[in-house]
Amino acid sequence: MEFPYLLTTLLLLASYLITTHFLRRSSNLPPTVFPSLPIIGHLYLLKLPLYQTLAKLSAKHGPILRLQFGFRRVAVVSSPAAVEECLTTNDIVFANRPKMLFGKIIGVNYTSLIWSSYSDNWRNLRRIASIEILSNHRLNEFHNVHVDETRLFIRKLLFGFNSGSSQVTMKVSFYELTLNVMMRMISGKRYFGNDNLELEEEGKRFRELLDEMLLVAGTSNVGDYLPVLSWLGVKGLEKKLIKLQEKRDVFFQGLIDQLRKSKGTEDVNKRKTMIELLLSLQETEPEYYTDTMIRNLVLALLGAGSDTSAGTMEWVMSLLLNHPQVLKKAQNEIDSIIGNNRLVDESDIANLPYLHCIINETLRLYPVGPLLAPHEASSDCVVGGYNIPSGTMLIVNQWAIHHDPKVWDDPETFKPERFEGLEGTRDGFKLLPFGSGRRSCPGEALAVRMLGMTLGSIIQCFDWERTSKDRVDMSEGHGVTLHKAIPLVAKFKPRLEMTKLLSEL
Repeated sequence: MEFPYLLTTLLLLASYLITTHFLRRSSNLPPTVFPSLPIIGHLYLLKLPLYQTLAKLSAKHGPILRLQFGFRRVAVVSSPAAVEECLTTNDIVFANRPKMLFGKIIGVNYTSLIWSSYSDNWRNLRRIASIEILSNHRLNEFHNVHVDETRLFIRKLLFGFNSGSSQVTMKVSFYELTLNVMMRMISGKRYFGNDNLELEEEGKRFRELLDEMLLVAGTSNVGDYLPVLSWLGVKGLEKKLIKLQEKRDVFFQGLIDQLRKSKGTEDVNKRKTMIELLLSLQETEPEYYTDTMIRNLVLALLGAGSDTSAGTMEWVMSLLLNHPQVLKKAQNEIDSIIGNNRLVDESDIANLPYLHCIINETLRLYPVGPLLAPHEASSDCVVGGYNIPSGTMLIVNQWAIHHDPKVWDDPETFKPERFEGLEGTRDGFKLLPFGSGRRSCPGEALAVRMLGMTLGSIIQCFDWERTSKDRVDMSEGHGVTLHKAIPLVAKFKPRLEMTKLLSEL
């Protein structure tokens, strides 16, 4: 009795596979991986780290690859030509974001700069971020914040060294530095390195909130691809998300309320924080600049500008400790251009090309987002001669491009010199650490300033070395961003050339 049922099942499965195969060929869809199983599609293939798994599949099946993640059609692109076609020719088509659970971490109901659908509302959010908040003019107004926090960071390292501590955990130090910079720009508050216990406690809650957000954001939600699991009651992640939203809203609403109460008592000559600027816009357009909108916009800027910058700086220092000749060359450049009589300033970064090369090479080897935030096709389009149906989720695997031997000579080797002569942080579509097109990162200029200022300063002021003869472990951790699996602990001492200047700090 069991044989007829087994035979029927096999015939149905064979019919499904044959039908989907001929459908793809007749529809001129991109190549795919055989087999795509009923219901789950290609989910069975996915292993961590996802960017490496997808890179291996693309190397075997082609730079434009069609996959099926449960109910979602997915196109994975992993060549500069394919990415350029997606984000230039078809930029408007791919300007949307897929609706996914972890997108809500950044913005309730997708009213955020990162996860909103492409619409008039999103375009206005982008305009506000690019012109009102993150323009060069506005960043120049916060120049003293960047300089002040960098100087305080150097003083903290000096104090530790003079107290007998010549080692530092780089990620923690960089994280607190970037959070201080961002929060002073956002709300005027400096949380870490204060004598104010109340602020320190608030800063501790703030950091725990951000760490929890990153942890939840890096958690895979199978319900995004197999909705039936959510219907059956798999709601654990969603419950965590709701609690997280409540906590983050309470925290950021508190900042908004404090600044609203102080309005009218502040120094008229004092620059406005980001929240104060948005509150002033709220007075003229209260229906649009709601507190919810302000919370979401500020949170998106904070999330994109803190952990990512700190992580990149940790990768840079790890690479420099494993390549001391590169570190020495960077110090020589700074000594030659800046000298030993003053500290590096933001305005000097453009005149330090080798430092730019180091940062670009680090972003190539260890891109903050190895997979760019996903896009979604709003209509049918053609990429690389293949038809991409409307509703397809686009995954740009920049890690695969950055490590492709067809694109880069000796791609696994750290060679900053390969970027000599390149201005900015892009090399066509071979290097795109901040994305490209309409959905590119609006905070690129801020990130470049923070990276250059911080790294230039600590390279100028200190000699750095490993804590042992062993090379720094470069293992990659798992999560929403690409971070080191083992935090970097580095040994340092003030440079003799800088003794006089550092004694004056």
